[in-house]
Amino acid sequence: MVFDLRKKLRKSSDALAGKLDRLFGSAAIKDADLEETEEILLGSDLGWELTEKVVAELPRKIRKTGLSWKEALASILIENTPLPGFGNTAAVRPFVTVIVGVNGAGKTTTIARLAARLQSREEKVLMACADTFRAAAAEQLEVWADRLGTAVLTQLPGSDAGAVAFDAVKRGISRGYDSVIIDTAGRLPNKKGLLDELAKIHRVCGKAMESAPHEVLLVLDGTVGQNARTQAQQFMSALPVTGLVVTKLDGTAKGGSVLAMASQLSIPVKYIGVGEGSGDLIDFNLESYVRAMLGMDEEG
Repeated sequence: MVFDLRKKLRKSSDALAGKLDRLFGSAAIKDADLEETEEILLGSDLGWELTEKVVAELPRKIRKTGLSWKEALASILIENTPLPGFGNTAAVRPFVTVIVGVNGAGKTTTIARLAARLQSREEKVLMACADTFRAAAAEQLEVWADRLGTAVLTQLPGSDAGAVAFDAVKRGISRGYDSVIIDTAGRLPNKKGLLDELAKIHRVCGKAMESAPHEVLLVLDGTVGQNARTQAQQFMSALPVTGLVVTKLDGTAKGGSVLAMASQLSIPVKYIGVGEGSGDLIDFNLESYVRAMLGMDEEG
């Protein structure tokens, strides 16, 4: 079965490509169309910065290259979105990933899906709950661990979150795990105590294993759109976020916010969530995403 990203992003595609199709049709873009173009781009949550670049560059690129407006728009969006960086860290064992984000963004589900992906590659995975603020956090992770057959480390509510992270990394080393995925508390990030706790978790991972954590993923709710930008900046003030995971994109018309946040925050999007199924957390492919948003065939 071929994964149809265009179908998953239909609401966002209708809000962007559908409206632009009705505005432009097959005719050339006129200067009089640009104000309405701006409104459509902002409505898809592309944000002011990216919208201004598109409005300034789109007519010029079409004239210069002879591309259709869709191909020209796709090119501009791709050029202005950071791509994931790839290093040699994937060879490190255990590969330690810390997951951060507010409650309700899909953090625990993301952890479970990442674990399932890794296990499908025959990796030995340990999940750990360093969210000791909510008793339900450990219970949720344990339910997922039981469902997936994955090892899990939890402690009693009120335990030291840093100690849980330290123990998880040490267990990962001593028992030969390929990956350790650490959940963290998701209270609203304007709480100084939470930000201090996250910084401590990051620090103690490094004490347990030099170079750890190797990845810090920030999970953002795609239905919130660019309003998640402030959340992201607060999390980034506490620890070095290396990538974004944007969830629930099948249920929103704000898919443009993925590109806006990546551009504004200068952090690559690593994964996107586009449904409720176990296979609906997918690697973010910038070109595929942009073309799906514009209702285009992936091969162009």
